[in-house]
Amino acid sequence: MGIPFGVVIGYAAGLVLLYLVGWLLLVPLKKLLKFIYNGILGGIILWVLNLVGGLINVRVAINPITALIVGFLGVPGIILILLLQFILEH
Repeated sequence: MGIPFGVVIGYAAGLVLLYLVGWLLLVPLKKLLKFIYNGILGGIILWVLNLVGGLINVRVAINPITALIVGFLGVPGIILILLLQFILEH
């Protein structure tokens, strides 16, 4: 008299389903945290750029869009923002 085979299969399927649901909930959370981290990092970079750029009269607005662009693209993002600002001003 042991554990019926159907019960063992049921528990195994439940564990696999629990693992899959946990994985599906964790992956978007990691991407969201990376998105927030890049935005904060981009904002800090723009803040430093405004501090240094104030000496040569270069300022960039710090908003969520510019912060995310700089956070994701890095130096090319800074160049992109500066070029767009130059083109739109002239």
